[in-house]
Amino acid sequence: MAAKIRPLIAGNWKMNGLKSAGLREARNLARTMKKHGKPGCDVLVCPPATLLAPLRDAMKGSHIAIGGQDCHGNEGGAHTGDISASMLKDTGCAYVIVGHSERRADHGESSREVRAKAEAAHRAGLRAIICVGETAAERKRGQTLKVIGKQLADSLPKGSTAKNTVVAYEPVWAIGTGLTPTVEDVAEVHASIRSRLRRRF
Repeated sequence: MAAKIRPLIAGNWKMNGLKSAGLREARNLARTMKKHGKPGCDVLVCPPATLLAPLRDAMKGSHIAIGGQDCHGNEGGAHTGDISASMLKDTGCAYVIVGHSERRADHGESSREVRAKAEAAHRAGLRAIICVGETAAERKRGQTLKVIGKQLADSLPKGSTAKNTVVAYEPVWAIGTGLTPTVEDVAEVHASIRSRLRRRF
């Protein structure tokens, strides 16, 4: 992973946003971005799948990329309700989130499945955002670095580079709880992730 790392700001809309409100928000965001010129970081919006094409058109020329919130590990087939990485690419996506804590918890997704999704993203020419993070119980037991190390080892495909992969640390215990990780908490995890990536690649 020797490529220069550029900061990324990503907004995951989750299961929120109907067309009219979503387009209004997207146009406001695009207008603001155009007003301020090219940003010093990559900017990404990951709306629900129903809004991908409308937002792609609404934010054209604004330096804002669009991404999917998830993809299937297969290219196609009998997978009702799923979406493939190549479909996301065809819609204009540049990124896709895989392994989000809500997918891991709500849908029982394993790191092995996350790796398959990241591999599918790479094949389609998408940049995979692989999410890792510990629960409150794991943190309380002092297992943060162990859990994240295991998730990283099992979720990250061979051939991952800084060009095709982003690793996002997502402390599960802080989501929707009002709890905020300290700078020291985040720095410790980031240092561990970087160290593991350097050793592996």
